[in-house]
Amino acid sequence: MVVATGFFDGVHLGHRLVMQTLLSEARRRGEQSLVITLWPHPRTVLQQDARSLRLLTSLPEKEALLKEAGADRVEVLPFTRDFAAMTAREYLETVVKGRYGAGTIVLGYDNRVGSDSLGPEETERLARSLGLEVVTVPSVDMGGAPVSSTRIRSTLAAGDIAAANAMLGYHYTLRGVVVGGKHLGHTIGFATANTRHYEPLKMLPAVGAYITSTRVQGEDFFSMTNIDPDGKTETHIFDFSEDIYGLDIDVSFLEHLRGELHFSSVEELKNQLEKDEIQCKKRILASWKK
Repeated sequence: MVVATGFFDGVHLGHRLVMQTLLSEARRRGEQSLVITLWPHPRTVLQQDARSLRLLTSLPEKEALLKEAGADRVEVLPFTRDFAAMTAREYLETVVKGRYGAGTIVLGYDNRVGSDSLGPEETERLARSLGLEVVTVPSVDMGGAPVSSTRIRSTLAAGDIAAANAMLGYHYTLRGVVVGGKHLGHTIGFATANTRHYEPLKMLPAVGAYITSTRVQGEDFFSMTNIDPDGKTETHIFDFSEDIYGLDIDVSFLEHLRGELHFSSVEELKNQLEKDEIQCKKRILASWKK
């Protein structure tokens, strides 16, 4: 068994290099590839500034992305205070080797293991002393710095969807259910799907308007989405008039359109939405529509 271990929030390009290495090493050895990941996030259990924690992927999203990347097995270990107390030696001996029978471990450039928080070099020395083969993976750099979950969160917080998507290797997506709203948009010709997100800790992009792609009932539609200061997400789906209250919806972010604006009247809001729609469709035709 060849194992990679970590939280893997976002399953971004750095994680994908770890996955590629994991799969190639498993094939070379004629063994299975296994990803060991954790849930919930350690900060929520250890209460390390947990209030500010936001995630790039829910657990189902993370599992799906890891499996899509080719892992033979994905194991989710519950992160508890007892688990957190395990040293790196205990984790490698009792879990990686003992429970899963691994002979090889793949380590990312910033992997930290155990309550003693051993870095990659220390973990490599320890793993080899325990009879594990070790393969280390370098960082994936973009824009002069390593791709990381923390960096992606920062770009989303700044509304830089293009940079976030580039580092993720896919379009950042919010998943949820369509719920009722004030119906103001409907009265001015811009009906919106208000979304209650399935993962309460999911990171929201910065307040403002975005060009998006929306999947509903198995079909994809271009759309524009607004995120307000309270975290409410409203999506106007172009050329779409069906009643989708109570249905699942996936909203993928393609481009940042504009920042937050304040309106003194409903008419002013309607005029801006008309301008937004025109701008969105121009950009979609130029960059996205094939």
